[in-house]
Amino acid sequence: MDATVTAAATAQTPFSTLIRVASHEQHTEAETSSFMSDLLGGKLPVDAYARYTEQLWFVYRALEEAAESLADDPVAGPFIQPELMRTAELERDLAHLRGAGWRARAVPLPATAAYAARVAECARDWPAGYVAHHYTRYLGDLSGGQIIRDKAERTWGFERKGDGVRFYVFEDISNPAAFKRGYRELLDRVNADDLEKQRIIDECKRAFDFNGAVFRELGGEFPLSA
Repeated sequence: MDATVTAAATAQTPFSTLIRVASHEQHTEAETSSFMSDLLGGKLPVDAYARYTEQLWFVYRALEEAAESLADDPVAGPFIQPELMRTAELERDLAHLRGAGWRARAVPLPATAAYAARVAECARDWPAGYVAHHYTRYLGDLSGGQIIRDKAERTWGFERKGDGVRFYVFEDISNPAAFKRGYRELLDRVNADDLEKQRIIDECKRAFDFNGAVFRELGGEFPLSA
């Protein structure tokens, strides 16, 4: 009887709510990693922020290089929205942070390489899985990413919404709150049955685990001195 009640409640709950609630633990774990806590606390050098930005570049390249090929996909296609694209902004930030030759020196951490490879694999073989990665990244950028931007501007003196933090500035989204509502409505209408929706939720959890692994490796590179 309990299982029936649970199933009925799940059927009435919007998918966007299910995916947020189900991944809450992994999301919180990633957000409260020691590296991110130290970064947001102003305890790390600007080089740590630059290294983190560099890792994001590898992940977003994987996300966005696949976007065109998925634009007409019945599952992933509705989520491909040009105003979200971040690669160009990341490259501008990295040129500011690391100088003109930054590409030749950019190296993914092992966790980043695994993360980007999984995004590319989903884009190629499983568009619904790609949606999970798309959701965890872009909605996070529009929400918690703004906290990072503010802290970075205050800690390292970047111009407000200027070079160094352009990744977090969505110039083509005039109303982020409305955009996020629209995005969640897309999730609620995602072209997937209940079994596939559960698989998307599981992949979302996996995405946050990938993020956590990247943060742990960054923490190993930038430990606080005793």
